[in-house]
Amino acid sequence: MRAKPELLIPASSLEVLKIAVIFGADAVYIGGEAFGLRAKARNFSMEDMKEGIEFAHQHHVKVYVTANILAHNKDLDGVREYFRELKEIRPDALIISDPGVFMIAKEVCPEIERHISTQANNTNYETYKFWYGLGAKRVVSARELSLEEIKQIRANIPDDLEIETFIHGAMCISYSGRCLLSNFFTGRDANQGACTHPCRWKYSIVEETRPGEYMPVYENERGTYIFNSKDLCMIEHMDDILTSGIDSLKIEGRMKTALYVATVARTYRKAIDDYFESPKLYRENMEWYKEQIMGCTYRLFTTGFFYGKPDETSQIYDSNTYAKDYTYLGFLEEKTEKGFYRITQRNKFLVGETIEVMRPDGENRLVTVKAIYDEEGNSCDSAPHPQQVLYLDLGEDLNVFDLLRRKESVS
Repeated sequence: MRAKPELLIPASSLEVLKIAVIFGADAVYIGGEAFGLRAKARNFSMEDMKEGIEFAHQHHVKVYVTANILAHNKDLDGVREYFRELKEIRPDALIISDPGVFMIAKEVCPEIERHISTQANNTNYETYKFWYGLGAKRVVSARELSLEEIKQIRANIPDDLEIETFIHGAMCISYSGRCLLSNFFTGRDANQGACTHPCRWKYSIVEETRPGEYMPVYENERGTYIFNSKDLCMIEHMDDILTSGIDSLKIEGRMKTALYVATVARTYRKAIDDYFESPKLYRENMEWYKEQIMGCTYRLFTTGFFYGKPDETSQIYDSNTYAKDYTYLGFLEEKTEKGFYRITQRNKFLVGETIEVMRPDGENRLVTVKAIYDEEGNSCDSAPHPQQVLYLDLGEDLNVFDLLRRKESVS
């Protein structure tokens, strides 16, 4: 068996990076304020990026920075300057899709590893060897590959060239994420980081000479979401993933919340560790993994292309709604001398309410909110204002970075 693969977790902000590190990531990938493909994510200032890299390295976790736009001429001078800045704070790798951007990185900061993004359509072992010859350390496989194809790539590339593969998260309907819908519909270029996600919109088909006459696609009273893919989830198939020769297991979600990141990181961390301790232990804990992964927002799940080409059951036609079992309340930022916990609250909760503490070690603990105080020390009956700094008496001995969440009732 190959060495235990890396678990690679997304982070949209410095806060989420720290949560990802504490909840089990081996590496975290982030975007700066330019040249990544998630322009609508909060992303990292150079100062936050520096702090995040230092925090991750203190915990022996790597940080990769996305620079995977498809660059135009006007971008190139900015790319060069951006890489000079990154050279000073030393992330562990740059994730790149554009050959021109790749060559600039090789020139400006050759000491930083270069990883090839899935956006580069990496579907065969000759492509992998091409990038290896130019100095790439890792290539991210196209989402359209089966596990059998990935195994064939592993068998035909150098041992020190790493394969990274998405195993969980949203699926783009366009080939390896190369999409023109957003640009045509809204003028915002997905390949420049400004995707408006038109694949999630509600569609009907109308013939030009018959306005108002809707053609059937697979339609009910809600309309049809013909481009709307289910989310990828391989938690039930880690035995196949972990024996395929993949070096880095990547989670999609650089626009997701801290609760999502913590949930997915913790669940896959345990699944990987359990399998390497004993495949039998992994199988025995399957219901726990499935229960936990349902604790964050998701659309319904698919295995994507791993076992062959998906069919119509991999699409969602009648809804664009995420399932949501838990509401994120905040995380414990520090413990005061009085034993209270500081949080920046995200959603409303009340004194006397029972909420759940989600801990990095896999424990979920119910606690009762005994008291809430604002920054002036005033007692509050509830926490109604998002982003308000509060101090909580939870009556339990907890740790910084433990998350607070509330389970929603099923109507």
